[in-house]
Amino acid sequence: MPSHPGLHATASEIVPTEAARRPRTSRGAGQLPEGERPTEADAPRPAVQPAAATLDRCRSLVEPALRKAVRGLHPGPRRIASHAFGWCETDGTPSARGGGKGVRPALVVLGAEAVGAPADVAVPGAVAIELIHTFSLMHDDIMDGDGSRRHRDSAWKAFGTGPALLAGDALFALGVRTLAEVGGDRGGEAVRHLTVMLGELVHGQADDELFESRPWTGPQAVGIAEYRAMADRKTGALLGCAAAIGPVLAGAPRRLTYALAQAGREWGLAFQAVDDVLGIWGDPAVTGKPVHSDLRRAKKTLPVLGALAMDPSLGPRLDQLIGADTPPDDARLRQAADLIERAGGRAYALRDARSRVAAARDQLRTVPLAAPCVDELVALSELFVDRRV
Repeated sequence: MPSHPGLHATASEIVPTEAARRPRTSRGAGQLPEGERPTEADAPRPAVQPAAATLDRCRSLVEPALRKAVRGLHPGPRRIASHAFGWCETDGTPSARGGGKGVRPALVVLGAEAVGAPADVAVPGAVAIELIHTFSLMHDDIMDGDGSRRHRDSAWKAFGTGPALLAGDALFALGVRTLAEVGGDRGGEAVRHLTVMLGELVHGQADDELFESRPWTGPQAVGIAEYRAMADRKTGALLGCAAAIGPVLAGAPRRLTYALAQAGREWGLAFQAVDDVLGIWGDPAVTGKPVHSDLRRAKKTLPVLGALAMDPSLGPRLDQLIGADTPPDDARLRQAADLIERAGGRAYALRDARSRVAAARDQLRTVPLAAPCVDELVALSELFVDRRV
């Protein structure tokens, strides 16, 4: 684990800020005693909310502000963005489908609450993270040529590549602006976290794309260490930023912010590992994407790299079945998927995801955070491994 100045905070540094001592009004749980930092010993300790209830609570807090922000966009990008969020159909009529689960905004809210701050402190950060997340999905779909997202046409498929790129850019700019408007030292620090994360996300996405052209075997093959560095940037950085921005906006000590950021990165690696499994074996009726989609594009994902590490003889067979020189048909893709599973690649990726969630839980319990919020974060993190979409 990299060193960080916040890891060596003194006891006096862990006393919560003035914001952290205000009541957590959105939770209706009253107020922490004046001058007392949140700890695992906080009592009484309420029952852990189911993850669905946590997501609903956070969504009801964040979505009105998110919709208000998007309404300020130019009508063209606004309609495309509203479609991407699941709020409207292609023609602009309201949609009853809904969008994503809102996990990342929930991490922002829970991160603020975990350091004792009221949930509304986190709203600008939650809005910014969801705007940036949706921007990244819109551009990712264009890069990957994915024509569907959440069982509907992706933005570029529905509106064209140029308009979708412009709408994604609009969300990017709006996300940065939303945090910048917080102002003060906390707003500036939050913008710094966001921009550092964006640089990592672009770096990871570029690596992921370049990996597709590299062979399965030989000195130019992608190794597991390279994959992890890519996944940490591509997926871990965004979740780490989501978990950290709430504490940053609350003015929490760096030690607490760092612990939440590190937990978020572990959740990102867990999420990516399961996403890799779904990219090979996911049910199209559930995921909305073709089966074996990652193999078709020769993506260097964790199940394949894990299988190769355990059975190097698999490499030449994968080159024959799904190598760059021979576009694979469905039969070859099925055979490759079966080989990877028999070599243990699927189980390897799922074990890795579980270990990441456990590491994040342990990370959160090394610092004094509000115990009920830690419990909610742990419950929410189960969604990263126990998911079908």
